[in-house]
Amino acid sequence: MTDLATPTVEAEVPSDPASDGEAEISSKKSLGIAGWLSVGWLSALAFIVVFADFLPFEDPYAELGTPLLAPGQGGFLLGLDANGRDVLARLVYGGRNSVIISVGSISAGFLIGGLLGLLSGYYRNWIGKVLAGLFDILLAIPALVLALALVAVLKGDPTSGSGMDPLWILVLTLAVVSIPLIARITRASTMAWSQRDFVTAARAQGATDRRILFREILPNVLPAMVYIALLGIAIAIVAEGSLAILGASVEPPETTWGTMIVDGKSQMEDAPFLMFVPIIALFVTVLSLNFLGDAIRDRFDVRESAL
Repeated sequence: MTDLATPTVEAEVPSDPASDGEAEISSKKSLGIAGWLSVGWLSALAFIVVFADFLPFEDPYAELGTPLLAPGQGGFLLGLDANGRDVLARLVYGGRNSVIISVGSISAGFLIGGLLGLLSGYYRNWIGKVLAGLFDILLAIPALVLALALVAVLKGDPTSGSGMDPLWILVLTLAVVSIPLIARITRASTMAWSQRDFVTAARAQGATDRRILFREILPNVLPAMVYIALLGIAIAIVAEGSLAILGASVEPPETTWGTMIVDGKSQMEDAPFLMFVPIIALFVTVLSLNFLGDAIRDRFDVRESAL
């Protein structure tokens, strides 16, 4: 009797949606080459900004040699400016001022605007409506016009010697400009999260408004706020450069990347490096902040879609 071969059927095992989702999340969590380069640049910039006084840089205000000395000559890596000052040292200390202005202003806007956005998004009564109306009014004013008006008011009369330090004037000015934008975005995110089931359950269990805001809603809103804050820092660096072009930035001999670009413009024919060096530093920093912000946004989107 001939044996009949019994055909074997291999059952296809369905993939586990949960494992597929975890694999997708893990693959999207990688920063990639651009992300890690951005982190490296921003980390190096932060280190130089914090420890600039302890690093072997020349005095950024001292006249050290022949004006407009080309990069690499005389032992100066990036050359000398029109006043014979070390361009590398001024790039470092100018970068420190630019970082102080941008990070300081956005940090203040992050705290104040974030808190106001949380309150206006959570409370749907007259408090929320008044705050939302205030945000709309401030956003209706062109940001550059508002910044110039604030700088003019805070500087006071130059002949009397009154007024604030120009550096902190810029910090306060850009903070005021950033508050309504951060608040508006935080408000929209808060309104969306406040309708979730876990917030309704917490409210039904008798949780206080403060607990719901800071323990339930804020951790979910925070990634979007951080993303906007990183973009805000990049925008603030560029905004300071715009104010420098209009003569509303720090005063000599202090410098920022924006004022270095303005000063280098007058020497474009004889020493173009004076303008291109700070432009490259500003461009790489802004690009790095955007890459890092995109990485945070992607991670936030995955978390929200996986709920």
